[in-house]
Amino acid sequence: MAAMGLRRRVVALIAVAIALSPGLARGAHLPVQEALLRAKPAVALVVSEVAADVRMTCGTAETRVAPTPFRETGTGWIVDPRGYLLTNAHVVQPAYSTPIWIIHSLTRKAVEAACVPLMLAKLGLDRGERPDIEEQLKHQAFEAALPTATTRIEPAVFVVLSNGKRFQAEVSKYSPPVAGSEMSGRDLALLRIEAQDLPVLPLGDSKAAQIGDPLHILGFPGVVLSHELLNASAKVEASVTNGAISGFKEDVGGNPVIQTDAPAAWGNSGGPAVNMHGEVTGVLTFVSLAPGPEGSIVQGFNFVIPSSLVSGFVDGTGINVNATSRFNTAWYSGLRDFFDQRYRRATRHFQAADGIQPGFPDVKRLLADASGRPTPVPWGWIAGALAGISLAGFVGISGLRWQQNRYRISPAQVVALVEGPNPPAILDVRAGASFARSPLVIPNSIRVSLEELRDSPGSLPIEPGQTVVAYCT
Repeated sequence: MAAMGLRRRVVALIAVAIALSPGLARGAHLPVQEALLRAKPAVALVVSEVAADVRMTCGTAETRVAPTPFRETGTGWIVDPRGYLLTNAHVVQPAYSTPIWIIHSLTRKAVEAACVPLMLAKLGLDRGERPDIEEQLKHQAFEAALPTATTRIEPAVFVVLSNGKRFQAEVSKYSPPVAGSEMSGRDLALLRIEAQDLPVLPLGDSKAAQIGDPLHILGFPGVVLSHELLNASAKVEASVTNGAISGFKEDVGGNPVIQTDAPAAWGNSGGPAVNMHGEVTGVLTFVSLAPGPEGSIVQGFNFVIPSSLVSGFVDGTGINVNATSRFNTAWYSGLRDFFDQRYRRATRHFQAADGIQPGFPDVKRLLADASGRPTPVPWGWIAGALAGISLAGFVGISGLRWQQNRYRISPAQVVALVEGPNPPAILDVRAGASFARSPLVIPNSIRVSLEELRDSPGSLPIEPGQTVVAYCT
């Protein structure tokens, strides 16, 4: 029974240790700063680009023009360290299934760029000199050149990590976005890039989410991406907006969506919504617009595809949504040490993470911060150690005293033995000098020296089985 109780206590202590350590149990509550820093390196900018080569006839000569490519940006996040990312289907749709209106737009741009300057030159005008005439010439050029134009498009999807690395991506799986007034799919796309040991962001359990749970949307809003006062490196580092789960709804196709009041903007599409465990609760899919043909985004009413649908979407693709990577191992360990103020150890982990995937802004920032901070004196550990040493000394002294006194009995116990049916043999083994000076005389005792007791114990008048009580100083 004692062993069973000990095992129960050991199991309980292990369970408590797991519950208290954020590094031991996936899904443990994390400080919000640590949860977001875990997530940010795995969030990537997704660029859907359509380039074109347009041939047309301007006047009598055939002209070939490559207009400025069409580009649309969104957000994705790495779900498998072997180079797999998830985003919205509508983010990659221009390149995956190029709409006809994009081709028409590129063709018109090419006609305007090639034909209008020739027509202005014949009139002796420069671009912008006579906007009214230039507008008329555009219409004339479109009427004359568009019927003869042939356009060859070159669609591509690119992924830009926050360390500045750019990869061309392949669309591995695609579920269509909104089509007209109905949802025709789950608005998800799985991308593949050629890379290994990438930062990853694990999926959480959206079925366990509740109204009021904190939610953080990470992504690349267009207002930040195109901000004229930010440098290029800052633009490819994910921004974070904060809010909470405000409802559980269904889209018009009957698919569940999570409503959140976390702000979002154009460019956030496909971004992960991260919970307080540092896991993905869902993927931002659509926002709410004000009434009107050019309605602005109404903040506070944005919608997220639950992670349960994401798990269903990637089933059968061969990717591991619970995979980790060497980068994650080093990065997570460094963050844990950093927030526990173990800066020397944190520095080593951050250096390891930077060696695996160099140049991530958060890694560089925390590496510089940790290496510049002295590890504080662990007064708590020192106090605990001193307390432990004191306790060990107390236990040792107590044990020694018990060892010395384990056969010692009190005078009252001696009297009880003397008055009992089997009186003991009482030996007076005081040292000679102490015996001579002491007025104490023990009745019916046997006077014997320590030497006599050691050298000839068999000569003492003690019956077999009789209790012996020795008195000494």
